[in-house]
Amino acid sequence: MDVKYGFIAGEQRFFFLLSLIDVYDRSVIDYHIGLSCKGKHASQILQRALWRRQQFEHQERPVIRTDNGPQFISHIFESSCETFRVEHERIPPKTPNKNAHIEAFHSILEKECLERHEFESYRQAYETVTNYLLFYNQRRIHGSLYDLSPVEFNRHWNSNE
Repeated sequence: MDVKYGFIAGEQRFFFLLSLIDVYDRSVIDYHIGLSCKGKHASQILQRALWRRQQFEHQERPVIRTDNGPQFISHIFESSCETFRVEHERIPPKTPNKNAHIEAFHSILEKECLERHEFESYRQAYETVTNYLLFYNQRRIHGSLYDLSPVEFNRHWNSNE
């Protein structure tokens, strides 16, 4: 889980994308796009991601890896990790390579979406990024997933179980 900033040129301000990616299938399980990004937002997407992946039905829960951003060191996020029985692993400062999957996703997002658009409004940024995330999960092929999209990869591997 990590935060990416985007710029809204028409309003001369930034917006935040807080996203949670599954390192197994590279899908963005959940995200928050907003003009602020706080611990409560990180807590909300963690809860929704666990629900979407039906993790509340399992005794073992996934490990959530983050940097040491204010959202992730907040009391509300730490409390949520305890409540949801999720291990929160924070990477050491100045080591983004230890969170390589989300950093790679943000690099792709920057190159394929954010650099290609000059946003005039928050609404335009929200719609464009949301549409890109749908494309990323449903249609964008990934070499590490045998040239399948995350949705196709899941469909393929779940049908072969």
